[in-house]
Parts: sequence; C-alpha cells; structure tokens
Amino acid sequence: MLYRRQQLTAATMRLFTRFLTRPTLSLVGPRRFTATASPSQSNGLEKPKKTTLLKQLITSPNLEFIMEAHSGISARIVQESGFSGIWGSGLSVSAQLGVRDNNEASWTQVLEVLEFMSDASDIPILLDADTGYGNFNNARRLVRKLEKRGIAGACMEDKIFPKTNSLHDGRAQPLANVDEFALKIKACKDHQTDPDFCLVARVEAFIAGWGLDEALKRAEAYINAGADAILMHSKRDDPSEIEAFMRAWKNQGPVIVVPTKYYKVPTQQLRDMGVSVVIWANHNLRASVSAMQSVSSRIYAEQSLTSVESEVAPVKEIFRLQNDAELQEAEKKYLPK
Repeated sequence: MLYRRQQLTAATMRLFTRFLTRPTLSLVGPRRFTATASPSQSNGLEKPKKTTLLKQLITSPNLEFIMEAHSGISARIVQESGFSGIWGSGLSVSAQLGVRDNNEASWTQVLEVLEFMSDASDIPILLDADTGYGNFNNARRLVRKLEKRGIAGACMEDKIFPKTNSLHDGRAQPLANVDEFALKIKACKDHQTDPDFCLVARVEAFIAGWGLDEALKRAEAYINAGADAILMHSKRDDPSEIEAFMRAWKNQGPVIVVPTKYYKVPTQQLRDMGVSVVIWANHNLRASVSAMQSVSSRIYAEQSLTSVESEVAPVKEIFRLQNDAELQEAEKKYLPK
C-alpha cells in the first residue's frame, strides 16, 4: 500500500531528519531566525509535532514551498506529491463549498474542512485565516480551536472583516488600523498553548494601493507584536513590489510570498531575494475545476463515458487515497471471523 497513515511520508521524513539534526537554525545564509525546539527532540523515536515542522519550514535557511489543498483527498495528494506543507486556501475552501471568498463560509465551517484535511495528512497545514474572522477575541478563539485540531498555523491579513479576495480587479480593499491588527496578533500569540504554533501576518498594503513605506510600517509592527513571519502580498504581474520590500526589509523576519500573479518570475530570483517560503496558492482547485468542466461537458454532449474513462482516475485510485486498505486490515483484526 502506497499510503499508510501511521507511517511518515517522504515529505515528512525530510522535515523530521532536518528537525533531528538541527535543534536550532544556525545563523547562516540570507535569513537568520530561530525555531523553537520540541520536547520530542530528545527522543528520536517520536516524530515532531506538526507545529514544530511548520516552524522549522518557515525558519529554514532554504527556500521552501507549500501547496494549496481544500479537502481531505487534496491534502493527501499534496503530501504524496512530496510537499512538506499545505496551504489551507480560503479561496479554495470557500469555492469548494460553493460560496464566495468574502467570509460567506463561517469559521466553524472552514474548521470542519480543515479537520478532515489534518486527519488525511501527516504534514503541517498553514490556514489562510482571512482576518481572523473578527476582532482580537474571535481571532484568539480561532487559534485555540485550530490547535485542538492539529492545524500548525494561521495566516491573518490586515483587512476589514468581512474581507474581499485580494485578486479582484477594481474592488475596494480597506485596511485595518495598524495598531489594532498588531494587538490582534499579540492576542493570538499570548493565547496559543503550543509555543510552535505559527502566526503569519499578511500585509495587504500593496493590494490596497499603498506604497512601500506603508508595507514596511505594517510588517515591522506585526513582527514586533510577535508574528512568526510576514506574508507580503502583491497582485502585480511582475515582482517589483516584492523586490523593493525585500531590499528594505533587511532580514527582520521570515517572508512568505504568493506568486499567483507574477508566476513567470524564476524561482531562483525569489531565492536570491531571501524569500523564506513560496505558496502555490490555488492551483489544485483551478486544476480540478478545469478537469470537471471538461469531463462534465463531454459526457453531457456524448451521452457516453467511453471517451473519458481512460482520462480520469480509476475508482481503485480513489479507494487507495481513502486508505481503504487500512480498513480491510482493521476488519480482519476487529470483526469476528
């Protein structure tokens, strides 16, 4: 069986090896940050917590990558593809629920999806938590609930609730007050129970039409409030805003980027800038939409499955991704003969 829930995958194993061989990150390379060691570090037989894996990933001296997922099965596919982390995309989760990315899905509905994703995977999940679904009180309660469900971190953006997706053209993108959002970050960090739970502050200054000075001011305020990393967002089709920020930022903390719009930029260029993590933010959702539109229209037009059957996953592959083999073994053990 290719997938066994109780075993570490290759992606998890890479992070596990890194975790065991490097208790704290050395001060080398373009980024100099420290990850908290886990109590399990003293016992090589125990695998590290998902929160610790995410913190190690964010503070790695290497450029790391996490991939979008929006369901249990997509989370498992991301893991099997070799990724070391999952982006719980707000756009993708809301879209697969059939609603808009404007906080139309409640945080409890999102949490239910995330629980299935966490159960289906061994690698850490960073949730796109929008604005934290309200003020500091809503946000800190969300963090506690995420911790209980094994979610490794949350990324909160400094916009007004309810939010509007950042990639819309011509939409107003009002920003939260800097001090209020910084205190929201502080409230989340003060109330998390796991020291390795990661809180990423997403700066929307460029999205809202502000310049570099505003982006820097906000990023510095959020790092000083305790954020574990900054996600600097841009919807330009070139990396000029990100490049300008990275030059001015001067390695004050890890920086995460989402090159959905500037996808033509070579990855090496992001590495040379000193970016910590790249999020491939929505391509599994978009790939599945394209595939379903194509298959559905062809079956409707042809009134037959003949031409599409060879192009879709076999039913047995779905059973494998559902870990059906584990259930078969369990039935042998726990059902009467």
